[in-house]
This record gives sequence, C-alpha cells and structure tokens, in this order.
Amino acid sequence: MMALLEKVKANLILTHNEDDTLLEGVLAAAISYTENYQHLGEGYYTDNTMSPATEQGVIMLASHFYESRDGSTGGFFNDNVSASEQVWKTVHLLLRMGKEWQV
Repeated sequence: MMALLEKVKANLILTHNEDDTLLEGVLAAAISYTENYQHLGEGYYTDNTMSPATEQGVIMLASHFYESRDGSTGGFFNDNVSASEQVWKTVHLLLRMGKEWQV
C-alpha cells in the first residue's frame, strides 16, 4: 500500500508527510469501496494486483475523499457543484473494467 500512498500523494501534489495517517485511512476506504463495487471479497487487493484502470480509480477516489473530507467538493474544482458527480462517474467507469459480472 506504500507505493499506492505515494501515487495518491503525487496526484494531490503533496510533498509533506503530516497527513500520511489520514491518507492511509482514505486509501483504505477507497480500496474497500473498490472491492465492493467490483464484487470482490474484502481484502482481495491485499493478495491480488490491481489493473492500471482500477489503480487509477482508487487514486482518484482516495484523492477525492481527502480533498472533500469536510463533505464539500474540494480541490481544483471546489467552485463547480457538478465536480463531485463527475469524479464519481469517472471512478465508476475505471472500476467497471475490473468488476466481476455475475448473473
């Protein structure tokens, strides 16, 4: 998870370590969301490699959780009310590629 943490920090353009504990928490939440969304078991990505699309979705989702931790839309698009919706649409498109489709 350390390499993924560094990718999230790079995405957020964070160069300090003060928020690492917070970032680890939002990253864990993003991975848990991903495993559930993709219909995989809890802890699936502990033992299995993420596809590049899934990894990007996790990075985007963790970044969104971090920037919106007060419940608002944060980051670069904080003045755009539809930005949060677009983040979720993009994340779902990325995660859909790794989804276990069952009938």
